[in-house]
Amino acid sequence: MAHLSLTVNGAEVAVEAPPDTALLHVLRDHLGLTGAKIGCGEGACGTCTVLVDGQPARACVTPAAQVAGAQVLTIEGLAADSALHPLQRAFLDTGAFQCGYCTPGMIMAALGLLRQRPDPSEEEIVQFMQGNICRCGMYARIVRAIRRAAAELRATGAGGAR
Repeated sequence: MAHLSLTVNGAEVAVEAPPDTALLHVLRDHLGLTGAKIGCGEGACGTCTVLVDGQPARACVTPAAQVAGAQVLTIEGLAADSALHPLQRAFLDTGAFQCGYCTPGMIMAALGLLRQRPDPSEEEIVQFMQGNICRCGMYARIVRAIRRAAAELRATGAGGAR
């Protein structure tokens, strides 16, 4: 067992876990943050996507010890003051989900994109989101939601920061 100190959603947390424990299991099993979903377990489907220092990371294949000292942001950390993040709201408004299992990972990956490119083209969105799988096939609505959120974030001057 190792003592791991992490910053998750702005809060310092400490857990005892084997050093090779996946970040996904630390989030879900030790911290009770179940927004990042268990999918393929190989980093291929994107359901477990979180941001590590602002960059999308597959929590299922990222050792928790590797992110010690980093800023980890999960879907649970997006809403501020009981207000949904523009990406969350856009996914709701456009119906960009059906079963919803992939949605947290999609939103977190999209946030990573919007932090890098505040005004991505449709082609850039499709390219960036390639690694996130939606078994319900809601891709067109997901792209629409990301474009809508990007426009809102640019209009409010928030970029992808909030």
